[in-house]
Amino acid sequence: MKPNFSRSLQTVIIALVVIGLLVLALGGYFNPVTSRLSRLVVTVQTWISDRYLAVADFLTVPRDVASMRQRNADLEAQVAILQTQIIQLQQKVTETSILAALVDFARANPAYAYQAAAVIGRDPSPFLRYVILNIGSNQGVLPGMPVVTSKGLVGRVDAVIAEAARVQLVTDSASAVNVRLQSSNTEAMLVGSVTGQLSLDMISQDANLTVGEVVLTSGLGGSYPPNLLVGQVVSIRKLASDLFQQAAIQPSVDFSQLGFVLVITNFAAVDITPLISTPGP
Repeated sequence: MKPNFSRSLQTVIIALVVIGLLVLALGGYFNPVTSRLSRLVVTVQTWISDRYLAVADFLTVPRDVASMRQRNADLEAQVAILQTQIIQLQQKVTETSILAALVDFARANPAYAYQAAAVIGRDPSPFLRYVILNIGSNQGVLPGMPVVTSKGLVGRVDAVIAEAARVQLVTDSASAVNVRLQSSNTEAMLVGSVTGQLSLDMISQDANLTVGEVVLTSGLGGSYPPNLLVGQVVSIRKLASDLFQQAAIQPSVDFSQLGFVLVITNFAAVDITPLISTPGP
């Protein structure tokens, strides 16, 4: 009987304690304590989480760095390939536009027959102005044939072998081209120089030149056909003490960017030097 009474008493006491705790909790008496406990638990959890993440990062960083380096190397290789492809495409677009301009020039000047050629070399001497073409006598190219681009006169063929030809540019110091100024209808001699600059000599003092005037081949001398564009007058030198005027010319062709040209194959240069040389005694 006694043990049963003792267990019943314990059960009643526990129930009363539980009820009391519930009453105190519902009354808000435990709020300060639970808040402190919650903050303590959160602090402990945060500390443990930070230490865990630090250890995890320490263990995984080497692997991540190696992976990122490999990824960067792969991306750099892909960028290099794409840049190469872009350059190749740009070059093809440029070549296509140049060839299209040459075709348009040939169609606009049907009186001549043309042979397209690529520039494959330049004379290494700083005092000579020559380029090498990838066509020669096997393609019907002969010395003396004029060479042009869609922009204007380049020069003339100076020497030929079976599969290549050398072209003397009009900027060469030994080059001389008979020209005329379109507006003033004045004849002059276009000469090159060691520096590659173009100038006009043998201009009559009576000629009324203007800056910006267009310069064309005259056809005199038999070396070039007439009316090929050469350039424009950019400055004039006229002194009363000189026999002739002089003028500086801006060529219409950019000789530093020559890539493709046209050789006029149905024009035969005529050497008239023996006819105009001074007669002997």
